[in-house]
Amino acid sequence: MNSKDLYEESKVLFPGGVNSPVRAFKPYPFFVESGNGSKIYDADGNEYLDYCLGYGPLILGHKHPAVLEAVRDQLEKGSHFGIPTEAESRLAEKIVDHVPAAEMVRFVNSGTEATVNAVRLARGYTGKENILMFDGGYHGANDSLLFDSGGSKTPGIPKALEDSTLVAPFNDLEKVRRIAGENELAAIVVEPVMGNVGCIPPVKGFLKGLREVCDDINALLVFDEVITGFRLAMGGAQEYFDVHPDLVTLGKIIGGGFPIGAFGGEKEIMEEVTPEGEVFHAGTFSGHPVAMSAGKATIEVLENENTIGRTSSFAEKLAGLLREESEYPVNQIGPMLQVFFREGDVRNAEDARLSDSDKFKRFHRSLMDSGVFIPPSRMECWFISAAHSSKDLDNTKNAIKDSLEEIGRRP
Repeated sequence: MNSKDLYEESKVLFPGGVNSPVRAFKPYPFFVESGNGSKIYDADGNEYLDYCLGYGPLILGHKHPAVLEAVRDQLEKGSHFGIPTEAESRLAEKIVDHVPAAEMVRFVNSGTEATVNAVRLARGYTGKENILMFDGGYHGANDSLLFDSGGSKTPGIPKALEDSTLVAPFNDLEKVRRIAGENELAAIVVEPVMGNVGCIPPVKGFLKGLREVCDDINALLVFDEVITGFRLAMGGAQEYFDVHPDLVTLGKIIGGGFPIGAFGGEKEIMEEVTPEGEVFHAGTFSGHPVAMSAGKATIEVLENENTIGRTSSFAEKLAGLLREESEYPVNQIGPMLQVFFREGDVRNAEDARLSDSDKFKRFHRSLMDSGVFIPPSRMECWFISAAHSSKDLDNTKNAIKDSLEEIGRRP
């Protein structure tokens, strides 16, 4: 079956024909049959250079040999037990060794679960309820954090949660200080680099300022590093910016392409989690041995090769090309980037929302026609993997030039 036929079939089975809304684009999404290295192959016989990479987990690229070997070895032993395995401890050791804030960790099955539990833990540990987050921040399908400057992002959120979740503009430390002075906060939850309104790094001093605010009011600072963990540095954004939170959430890279999440923090805080403490967490698939094995193999490759440095260099070149070929702003940090089809710097969600969605859709389609796939939303990031080569970069440059020629190089 080709992609069109598969999509028509899927519309009967799934709302909108997809299992996550970001996967939908007009006239219909292609259906992937396989991936290898930096490329994916669809049901229509097309090959694409992949800058989506499963929305970030595949920093080594598709079908990395070390990951495949680790997964095969584990499957020979069994796929799931619901009982502790050594694989859990081995991956946890890697995280604790590298991530400054993570003295202890607890594994879950997604980034959403990680943030749900981190917020519950922050409230349980501090005895306070209010959470401060940032406009445009995405912390998974977490009812407590599905908010932006206009209120809840979706029907179905209880009013009580809306009353206890406060929202500030990213990179506006003065507004944070005002809110913190007027409300009793359990925690400030932040993506150190915003990754779901495009790529938006923090301005100088912003993260350190959040740390100071939390210290002043006895609130916890929670870094959502589901995207930035093991991507900006081995210790994530907290190592990159030298700002240490009280709690951290992780996902994507630490699972090597399998479903995973984790929350971690200072020993004193983490010991509040059941069965040691009273803050509830449980999960049938938490610590799944296949995900543990794939994640450990991925981190070992990152330890032994200069993957973060090489992917970051690739992203710098790609961002430089986009700037040279157009007058659109491009944000890039480490191996993640996004171009915004608008004028002026992009420092917060309001800035990002001014990016021309029609131009982005045309850009996305034009790149696809040239064999380059980027995430279909202007509010996502491009990701680079260790498998991307100099030849891939040359091919991408040509595709970008052709696409900008088509849509225009100026806002």
